[in-house]
Amino acid sequence: MSIEKLEKEAWAAYFDSMSKVLAGKQAEIDVESLELGAQVASRFAPLHGITYDHKSDMLEIMLERWEHNISHVHEIWIDRDGISLNSIMVLDSDGVEQIIKLRDPLTLPDPQLAAGARRQDPGSGAPR
Repeated sequence: MSIEKLEKEAWAAYFDSMSKVLAGKQAEIDVESLELGAQVASRFAPLHGITYDHKSDMLEIMLERWEHNISHVHEIWIDRDGISLNSIMVLDSDGVEQIIKLRDPLTLPDPQLAAGARRQDPGSGAPR
């Protein structure tokens, strides 16, 4: 696990290059500040992308049913294992921390394959 601060000049390029790695991930967004306390802005939902627009100084997190924007970004910290990104901490100019937690979606077994496995006798491997 490695936690590192991204330099502002690299934000746009970093999130553009990470879009392929983040495809299929789910994201949860937590917002924390002295005024607000700790709040969950979004429970885990499919992530469509994250971009930084330097003209508007805004980080945009696109989820399945909504978009979460963070304006006046001051710092971005990432927590990663190799190329796998675990979370992103964004600090805005008001001191509000927004933490984007990432995870892979749960994968369920194919119902047809699971049904076929149940029809076989586990001792002999032959169908019942």
